[in-house]
Amino acid sequence: MEGNSGTVFVTVQKFYYPFLCVMGIPANLFTFYMICFRKCGMSDTAIIYLSCLAIVDTFYLVWVILIDLTLTFWILQPFWHSNPWCGILGFLQYGSLYSSSWIVVVFTIERYLVLRSTAAKQHFSQPWVTKLNCLAIILVSHLVSVPLGWINIVTPVNITVDGENVTLPRCRYRNKAYSTVIVWITTFLSGGIPIVLVIIFNYLIGYHLCRASKLFTKEERRVMHGRSSRGMLRRTILLLGTISVTFVYLSLPRFVTYCILRTKYNTENFNRNDYTIPINVAGDLANMLQNLNSTTNFLLYCVVSRRFRRELVQVVTCKARARELGSVLTQTTMKVFSVADHKASPSSSPVTVVLTNLKQTE
Repeated sequence: MEGNSGTVFVTVQKFYYPFLCVMGIPANLFTFYMICFRKCGMSDTAIIYLSCLAIVDTFYLVWVILIDLTLTFWILQPFWHSNPWCGILGFLQYGSLYSSSWIVVVFTIERYLVLRSTAAKQHFSQPWVTKLNCLAIILVSHLVSVPLGWINIVTPVNITVDGENVTLPRCRYRNKAYSTVIVWITTFLSGGIPIVLVIIFNYLIGYHLCRASKLFTKEERRVMHGRSSRGMLRRTILLLGTISVTFVYLSLPRFVTYCILRTKYNTENFNRNDYTIPINVAGDLANMLQNLNSTTNFLLYCVVSRRFRRELVQVVTCKARARELGSVLTQTTMKVFSVADHKASPSSSPVTVVLTNLKQTE
């Protein structure tokens, strides 16, 4: 029974990761198009951050889910079980993971600073500053990921294929003190610290909005906002809470299970593929949740926008194109009649037109 359960779990992952690729990669690219080329009612800084996040998440899906996990479950000998791809793939994977996590963190911190300070608002509202921030995040993330190219090593491994024992090269974890230190640092930089920062600054944003709403009376808030600000405040806090809870829910389980695997079960004889051991099942479930995060970021940060939903419906139903075509036809027709009237008026009463421009002189 336990063996059958392990087989079922492997089968679920075998189809789960290709499904994430099929759904996530087009969704992120479509989100990039919507944010950059449609009028979704976002600020210039939000457009830059969210479009950059969509591209980075797309690369994460390609490096981690498509090339690594999908090929692992479907191909006996993926190409990255050889040099130099064993090290290069690790570098690319963690570079995209760092970038995705810290873009969310920096964007959240910036929103808090903009709420707190007028000077910060003037500084961070400039698109070139946001572009430099995103570029710096990506460059630093990949620079920090360079040491991760040496935590794995290609070694020959004896495996059973169709009842026969064969020796194949495998990209395996290098069981050295250097690798252990790098992995622990990476675990906190990509998981623990971003989770804590997102929770703290989303709480501070909500707290600041609550305090700001108490500075004015209900009538003053209605005059300033044109509608009840309490409803807007509740929706804002709900959005921030949803972002925080979702990010933590999808990232924290992997952080916890990875710490357990690297402490209690960090031995050479431990079989990570034995699904009769509960921690192996929990670890893979945690990986599935975190990888899901790269396909749901655009839902959390974009689809919650009413303007984004409106533009999405127009794109899907082609209403925008029909509306633009109708507008062009209408304007063309109006111009035709306007030109006709303009040409007819001088021919019918040319003297009147001339006399209206004359002034009596002494």
